[in-house]
Amino acid sequence: MLIPLRPGELQRLIPAVATGNQFRVSLGKPQEVLQRLMVAAIGGVITLLISQSQMSSRWGPFWLVTGVVFLLYVLWGPILQAGQRNATLRRYPAAALFEGEVADVITRERIENRHEQADSRGRLELVENRRTWMLLELEDEEGYLGRVAFPMDKKHQSIRRGSLIRCLVLSERKDFSKIGALSDAWLPGLKMWVGEYPFLLRPAFEELCQLRLNSRR
Repeated sequence: MLIPLRPGELQRLIPAVATGNQFRVSLGKPQEVLQRLMVAAIGGVITLLISQSQMSSRWGPFWLVTGVVFLLYVLWGPILQAGQRNATLRRYPAAALFEGEVADVITRERIENRHEQADSRGRLELVENRRTWMLLELEDEEGYLGRVAFPMDKKHQSIRRGSLIRCLVLSERKDFSKIGALSDAWLPGLKMWVGEYPFLLRPAFEELCQLRLNSRR
């Protein structure tokens, strides 16, 4: 079942500015955090040193501000990244609330990254870091809708075929004849959220589901 959103509801459910949950996800793995810290430290120190030598010139304040911006990169970098990611769904002209069921549950191994390391004989070998992902096929009374994929944890083992699931559906077309994207999804029976990235303001989405779905029953 698809229930089109009213004007302004999409923007309330997917904020333009990153939420705390989105910031944590965008912060990334420890390696990514370390890279941001290095960029912030190196860029900040260099530009602040330049600002010290240029304080008597008109460029002094510019270099000072640039140095502060670099030092804060570890904070505004993830915020900017989350905002850009949110914008990929906010741009769609049509959005609808979907309620259906899990048609199939699939698990697959995905390669997270590759790197070379020396074996016991000193030879370089390629090492792959893999992670199990879960893919949920969604459908309703009108048939197949799409797929939600996310890294699998132990808690996800309780997801079964036929589980009730809700999410947002985004499309370039008002009749939703072609689906552009799906948001993260809510399984109310399990009280569980799933998805690779937390696009939605989750309490607001749960409240919207109660209001819009209950009014149709």
